[in-house]
Amino acid sequence: MENRRSFLKKMALGASALAIPKVFAGDSAAPQIVTEASAATVTPRGAGLPITGTFLDEISHDIPHQNWGEKEWDADFAHMKAMGIDTVIMIRSGYRKFITYPSAYLTAKRGCYTPHIDLLDMYLRLADKHGMKFWFGLYDSGRYWDTGDMSWEVEDNKYVIDEVWERYGQHHPSFGGWYISGEISRATKGAIESFHAMGKQCKDVSGGLPTFISPWIDGKKAVAAAGAALTKEDAVSVAEHEREWSEIFDGIHDVVDACAFQDGHIDYDELDAFFEVNKRMADRYGMQCWTNAESFDRDMPIKFFPIKFEKLRLKLEAARRAGYDKAITFEFSHFMSPQSAYAQAGHLYNRYREYFGLADA
Repeated sequence: MENRRSFLKKMALGASALAIPKVFAGDSAAPQIVTEASAATVTPRGAGLPITGTFLDEISHDIPHQNWGEKEWDADFAHMKAMGIDTVIMIRSGYRKFITYPSAYLTAKRGCYTPHIDLLDMYLRLADKHGMKFWFGLYDSGRYWDTGDMSWEVEDNKYVIDEVWERYGQHHPSFGGWYISGEISRATKGAIESFHAMGKQCKDVSGGLPTFISPWIDGKKAVAAAGAALTKEDAVSVAEHEREWSEIFDGIHDVVDACAFQDGHIDYDELDAFFEVNKRMADRYGMQCWTNAESFDRDMPIKFFPIKFEKLRLKLEAARRAGYDKAITFEFSHFMSPQSAYAQAGHLYNRYREYFGLADA
């Protein structure tokens, strides 16, 4: 049997095989370069599923607003395109009284504030310019969060869907789909009926354009953003998750084309188990299986900062192993953009591009 000393010696020899040797200035037979062993890459590069879509979170809820105008947004779309993003999703067209476009219905019926500029028009023009597909996120009244009943969202969105398609959808080639913005994690009052009603109307009015949802998994990190806790005890099991979501998929799959589960509420060693189930359910019901690869960190007491690249890599590699169809992120502009208010975001952008072997912009 090996003793501790011989085991550690063997491990050290194995690690040295990975290292890039140093070349010292006094060695006249070698180039005058010093390379640190820490530069060696020990995992395969580019093994993850590339991110090809991002949410646009202009109606910010729990992250700071960046106060960009069209010049900054135009530059950000260019940065997105440089890392392979072809899809942008406005996460919501409004939240409570703040809205992204001058909606006659929402200002008259819900007392919403008229926005300073028409952000929806701006996003569509930029998507047209940069050759991206734009997905419209429905209105979030906030009443679901107050009551736990999702059926509240149907009535307002009856008007919003028709209004947006008539004013914008028919006039921009980039308008490519709909995001049903209600976020749930488990069996929720009114969820199946509400998703079905809104998904059907989106498809009917637009001639069948695709729809998707992005729920969260009720895992150990599904805690209140405003609280101090980072984890909880009463996390959903893989079996419970599959049972509850199979029931939901069964009721909505004819009008919802894809599901992008948020990946940040489970631990990294749980990714494969949950991802395998998600893909199996999506295949069973003829839906596309996307991942919402969160580019912010849920493991820190300060909420929310850009995620450590190693964590994002683990999640994207798990999505590739599970055979997912597409990776989107929440959210490029705050957490991955070189011009984000967070300096760490630009570094994450650079590490991501190195990992996937993308040329310098």
